Amino acid sequence: MAANEDQEMELEALRSIYEGDLCFRELSPVSFQYRIGESGDPKAFLIEVSWPETYPQTAPVISMDAFFNNTISSAIKQSILDKLMVEVEANLGTAMTYTLFEYAKDNKELFMENQPVNTVTSVSNSIAIGTPDVPASKKKDKKEQLSKTQKRKLADKTDNKGELPRGWNWVDVIKVT
Repeated sequence: MAANEDQEMELEALRSIYEGDLCFRELSPVSFQYRIGESGDPKAFLIEVSWPETYPQTAPVISMDAFFNNTISSAIKQSILDKLMVEVEANLGTAMTYTLFEYAKDNKELFMENQPVNTVTSVSNSIAIGTPDVPASKKKDKKEQLSKTQKRKLADKTDNKGELPRGWNWVDVIKVT
């Protein structure tokens, strides 16, 4: 078979295998991305595979230059690319895009074992309000302070139980003939 026929068959296979998979993305008929790991996973990474004209007889172009990978150190990226190139050499001459993505998924933990996890704490958890020796769960939430005018307007709108009257937000439907 010609290289283009092999590419067409592999493209069709990839589309059917990854149909509905949110991790897979077809950038063009010869370029694909796959996210290894869940969305919130700090050790997730993105692999991009592009096919040259003579693929699968020649190696595909594998890249990790996507913005998604900016948190990964360049040494880790190079290590992943080196391990993927070993797989490419072993599978040269056959359709290997699926094999590369699955190999990366299976070895994700091994690839990312030396990658430091950057944990981001939210600002509200890191700022202590009030006295530091009182746990946050024991503090009482303050009620919103209303002025006398605001209280009077609220009392005029509501009944004696503090509830708005029935139909306060209803809209009249007008029929134009």
